Amino acid sequence: MRRTGASSAHDCETAGSGQRALWLSLGLSSATVMSGVWSEAAKAQFRPAPVHINTGSTATSKGQPVTFQADHVSYDDHAGVVTWTGNVQVWQVDHVLRADKITYDRNTGIIAATGNVASSQPDGSVLFSHYAELTGDMHEGIMTQVHAILPADNAKLAANGLRRTSGKINDLTRAVYTACEICAEHPTRAPFWQLRAYDATQDLEHQRIDFRDTYMDILGIPVFYTPFFSMTDPSAKRRSGFLMVGVTPHDRYLGTYFTIPYYWVIDDSSDITLQALIATKTGPQISALYRKELNFGSLRVRGGLAYDTHRQSGYTNDFGEQVGAQSDHGIQGYIFAKGSFSLTHAWRAGFDARLATSANYMRDYRIPGYGGDTLNSNVYVEGFGTGAYSKLDAQYYQGLNRGVIRNNELPFVLPHYEYGFNSQPDPLGGRLTVNSNDFYVYRSQGTRDQRAEVQVNWNRPFRNSWGQKFLVTARLDSMLYHASRLYQQPNYYQYYKSTTAGQVVPTLAVKMNWPFVRRFMKGHGSQILEPIAQAIYAPNQGGGADRRLPNEDSLNYEFTDTTLFALNRYQGTDRIDGGLRANVGVHGNWTWNGHVVDVLAGESFQEHVQRDRIPYSGLNHHLSDVVARARVDATRYFGVTGRVRIDPHTGRVDFADALFNLSLPHFSLNGGYVREPITPYYYYVNDFRNGGSPTSLYYAPTNELSGGVSTTWTNWHASFFARRALSRHEFATLGGDVGYMNDCLGLDLMYLKQYTEIGGQRRYSTVLLTLSLKTIGAFGMK
Repeated sequence: MRRTGASSAHDCETAGSGQRALWLSLGLSSATVMSGVWSEAAKAQFRPAPVHINTGSTATSKGQPVTFQADHVSYDDHAGVVTWTGNVQVWQVDHVLRADKITYDRNTGIIAATGNVASSQPDGSVLFSHYAELTGDMHEGIMTQVHAILPADNAKLAANGLRRTSGKINDLTRAVYTACEICAEHPTRAPFWQLRAYDATQDLEHQRIDFRDTYMDILGIPVFYTPFFSMTDPSAKRRSGFLMVGVTPHDRYLGTYFTIPYYWVIDDSSDITLQALIATKTGPQISALYRKELNFGSLRVRGGLAYDTHRQSGYTNDFGEQVGAQSDHGIQGYIFAKGSFSLTHAWRAGFDARLATSANYMRDYRIPGYGGDTLNSNVYVEGFGTGAYSKLDAQYYQGLNRGVIRNNELPFVLPHYEYGFNSQPDPLGGRLTVNSNDFYVYRSQGTRDQRAEVQVNWNRPFRNSWGQKFLVTARLDSMLYHASRLYQQPNYYQYYKSTTAGQVVPTLAVKMNWPFVRRFMKGHGSQILEPIAQAIYAPNQGGGADRRLPNEDSLNYEFTDTTLFALNRYQGTDRIDGGLRANVGVHGNWTWNGHVVDVLAGESFQEHVQRDRIPYSGLNHHLSDVVARARVDATRYFGVTGRVRIDPHTGRVDFADALFNLSLPHFSLNGGYVREPITPYYYYVNDFRNGGSPTSLYYAPTNELSGGVSTTWTNWHASFFARRALSRHEFATLGGDVGYMNDCLGLDLMYLKQYTEIGGQRRYSTVLLTLSLKTIGAFGMK
């Protein structure tokens, strides 16, 4: 006999015995009916025309005829009984009854079915039984030795007997329910888990199944008892009702707390989930998630309101600054709302609002988003065209880490406009692109500035008979600014008036790739050796401070293998790489029998050296640092990638990182390493431009090692991961997970420890135990 799958086979080996008669009936009778009754009758000698009987039912199918069809028909006119035998089918609208033999009593209107009885229901479920008596409209009746295959998630329901009332209520005695596979080889064995009840009621109208005197069996062994258990019928897509109660024995800020969620189906396109949180260490919270689907978009709103009794005192941050206490107790709340709406086929609008009364409130009640630096909000309208894109939006930021970020220094962007256009190839073979990125940035404490920008870029690729590939680029960046308070962050200029300034920066570049290709190993291997050279010229713009140009988007400068041939190595366009410079590199690739070795090395030569560049940028001399990258795929199971930047003048490694991955059928291992002489995050924390220097935290080296290991074996899985700062001699993150999952049950145990300190506080470890039963729900303990 064919097994039903790996999970089922595993259950066959491990499941114990229990409820043998019912599940044996389910396994054997289902196979018989599905292979015999549902197929065409192989021995049928003729197919009589359907017989229609109008029952005059007052039930759901009122006035609809009942149709009978069978291989053989006999009539007893004296008794008023019609008997059908051989692949009998009876149907009325969406009710179908099949059996080996069916009798219909015209006097009572009763249909009696015996032998492989199967009844298809309007909801898609199928009832199997040994014997059934039903009224002509099949809305009233009884069945014996019943088992049902429900229409969702392989759910099954069995009972010694069933009584149907009004086509809406099924009362069952000695009921058993499971969503696990029944072992095909040993159908007498109990499934992995099952609910076993003295009796049960299936309410088809309200889509619920209520069990009474119920046991939960695992591998045939009772492990839990409840006098009453109610669940949503698996055939229901959405139904109002209480969800699983959550219990957490201990939390640093909440103590022992309970969550009681309720799901409310408002209509076909909207619902809301309400949740009450009751804790022993602080006040209660009520939260809600509202969802709405529209013909032209969607809406999601999540929010909460709580009475937080915690009062946190001030603390000293990493910079030695005293951070005072804030008003983070009493009535607190948050709202996260997101919507997207199609206006036309080319335009849409939307918003994403994320606001909270305080970061400590988010910490206390475990609000999603805590741990990040900011909560970001925006509203936008955007359009899409052929080769074009346009977007107008406004942005707002709320700081969550008072030790580093002050809310009064965060900007409002009101508004921000972005435009991009990419043309088709012109008669010269080139392609024109036009971009614009305009904004108005407002800060209550800090620089306020407006920018209007137009960037025009033209690229023309071509190649010659020697196989050299060229790319000619002509670009023009033009920006106009109006700014005030340039003496404040993030610019810190020695200028105390408003200013209007601009810049126009033309850039010309020619890049040449010259690939040499050869085959080896009789054509099964290939080698590419590709010298690359690039010449770029743009006016030397310097740092921009002498021209009173504000800087919003070019605070970070990156010189690595990924930006070796970039026209501008700043992240934005407020600062443009200028001067005459040349970039050279060599790219090599070897591929054979599934093995790959890919390397790139190069450096930059520049006429102008900007001494005020960020330290350790790699471009502090005419001859830059050497950047290199190597990727080795030794087999399809193992690969490693490494990058490095080395100062040729001192031999110092200014940057290095590496990643590797080992992936075997049942085991995987990955790891990473990053090293940098500084911690770039702290460069712009304070004003060091007036003879000072960056904070000492900036000069703390970055030296981190991370890794993870995971394994899967049949239904088991386990993983472990860690990230450790070697220079600080402490872990950043540590965690693991172990679990079991088969076709109907999932058990998972997770551990997580985060060492990051936010707001002067650090959370304890988190342990999460989750039990998932298919079609019933998930039980969790934190």
